[in-house]
Amino acid sequence: MMRLAVTGKSGQIACALKALARPDLQIFTLGRPELDLARPSTVVSSVRDAAPDIIVSSAAYTAVDKAESEPVEAFAVNRDGAGAVAEAAAELGIPVIHLSTDYVFDGSKPAPYDEGDQTGPVSIYGRSKLEGEIAVAFANPNHTILRTAWVYSPYGHNFVKTMLRLAETRDELNVVADQLGCPTSADDLGVAVVTIAERLLSSPSADLRGIFHLSGTGETSWAGFAKFIFSVYEEITGRPVKVNDITTAEYPTPARRPANSRLDCHKLEQAFGSRLPDWKESTRRVVLTLLSEGKDA
Repeated sequence: MMRLAVTGKSGQIACALKALARPDLQIFTLGRPELDLARPSTVVSSVRDAAPDIIVSSAAYTAVDKAESEPVEAFAVNRDGAGAVAEAAAELGIPVIHLSTDYVFDGSKPAPYDEGDQTGPVSIYGRSKLEGEIAVAFANPNHTILRTAWVYSPYGHNFVKTMLRLAETRDELNVVADQLGCPTSADDLGVAVVTIAERLLSSPSADLRGIFHLSGTGETSWAGFAKFIFSVYEEITGRPVKVNDITTAEYPTPARRPANSRLDCHKLEQAFGSRLPDWKESTRRVVLTLLSEGKDA
């Protein structure tokens, strides 16, 4: 029996983990108002009440553009809140798995990023997440930090759901084609996180602690991602949606995004034996799920 607590009641990772609950795997979601990362004083009591064997720190301030005008709020949650969760885990003598992001990099590297590459976030969000990594590592040596990217799922707000919503009223869309990354299914992440948690509880090995990259296999651009989503959409509905490639400069946003945020995941695969499926396989599954839910609604 493993008791796993996850921060964030309605986040994509929390929802994916809840779906994996079984008799020998209890999942507890911790969130507002009982646990509020912006109020670290609420964290310890909430974690203690859940009495988990391990905690997954996935809740975060994720409004990338809004963070540019709300840096205090972003750092309060992503740095101070994450540190408080790790500290609470340390007080209970349990491991913490912390979810971080590809946005800790500046995107200038021409190849996928590995864990040893220099960080250099170009946005408030990225900076707050990087400082969150530092706070987690300082608060609890028994930590595994997972940097992931371009997360999507049938839950919450994400790129796949946005594209399908726009497809209902639009025949043509302009999508950025010069930012590269690795789309990652939250459902796939959830399965991997459970495997990682089981290993952490069964082994004290230092090789299982530290920073790891974990994202979907393969790479694409936002435009390529959209084109694949709409190819599945057209297959099911018979209605095509055209995607026009545009540059980042043609779609200005308050926050800068890294041009390259592809992640090299070999270190995690070697340590834990986990490799996520190809992004197209998982994206297709999520699109079909969402379209089916739409028909049922």
